[in-house]
Amino acid sequence: MNKILLLAVALSSLLIAKSELETCVKCHPAIVEEFQGSMHKNSTFYDDEVHKAVWDKHPLKAKGDYNCAGCHAPKAKSEEEYKQGITCTTCHTIKDVEEHKVINKNVYGEDNKTFYSAEAGRENEKVVYKKESSWFGMNKTTVGSPYHNIDYTNEKFYTGQVCMGCHSHRENSHEFMLCETGKEGAKDKKENCITCHMPKVEGSATTIRQSQKHAFHGFAGARKHPEMLTQYVEFDFKKTSSGFDVIVENKAPHNFMLHPLRVAELRVNIIRNSKAIPLKTETFVKVIGNDEGPSMPWLANKVVQDTMLKAKEKKSVSYSDAVQKGDKIEVQLGYYIVNPKALKNLSLDGNKELEKFTILKQKYFTVE
Repeated sequence: MNKILLLAVALSSLLIAKSELETCVKCHPAIVEEFQGSMHKNSTFYDDEVHKAVWDKHPLKAKGDYNCAGCHAPKAKSEEEYKQGITCTTCHTIKDVEEHKVINKNVYGEDNKTFYSAEAGRENEKVVYKKESSWFGMNKTTVGSPYHNIDYTNEKFYTGQVCMGCHSHRENSHEFMLCETGKEGAKDKKENCITCHMPKVEGSATTIRQSQKHAFHGFAGARKHPEMLTQYVEFDFKKTSSGFDVIVENKAPHNFMLHPLRVAELRVNIIRNSKAIPLKTETFVKVIGNDEGPSMPWLANKVVQDTMLKAKEKKSVSYSDAVQKGDKIEVQLGYYIVNPKALKNLSLDGNKELEKFTILKQKYFTVE
């Protein structure tokens, strides 16, 4: 017998459903298709192998205290709900974000039938579903969604502040900051974490009211759709008396990589006579740990190493290798989802996907 999850969001016109997405897909097929493959949808240890590998080592696992749920499965109260991970209603019912020292907290609206959203030109609107008729009832139209009301007035959905309940920062029990995005990316309405990680793509947001584009709900990031983020990295090349410099610019308002398991590399080759000559690899990483070295997050109390590209930083990397006129300089910036040095400790060695080096951006320069 299929398990049935009551829709806690009170989609009052629908009694029951196997999952929330079976309701959402009726009006938002393109968005649901994108969301299905996202890291939001696959946010818990049931679907994310990296999260599971870390959780398997957490001392709270033996007690069954899944303290990651506050962000990885908000509002969940049962195992079936934990398996749903982050849902559509998780984000669209966030009314406010409380700022706290250890981690921020989402404040959800009391009316579960009201969804918050953002749309340019509708910042002062609240849409309640209703049927309208004209010409003595011959012309009938509907306004809004039959499943939920829409509140376009929440400014946090326009600045990206809505993301800061989970994506702002996290401090452990040693009062050590494990990761921090910073607030600069959640202030401006034109450029913020939503416009970056949820850019506008072709296709209607809903079948009820057609639109040319919608916000991408696959959530571009290191794990999914990184190609959407290439515009936030720039390269430059400068010939010097002793060789050349490669300049890397991180245009994002936060560190190039935020997760402490990530490691990025700048790889440079001289291509001469159709042969590639590999040069030194520049590594960008932030390693957390303690006096014994790198450690799991709950044991960390200091930064062991930090060469990560910072927010809005331009970093010049010098090469003393002689170049010739006509040489091509191949520049690649890529990353590993999990630092190769940590794979064995997490029992993830042999995982081809995690061992893969993902090239985020590549560019060629010709030596004049």
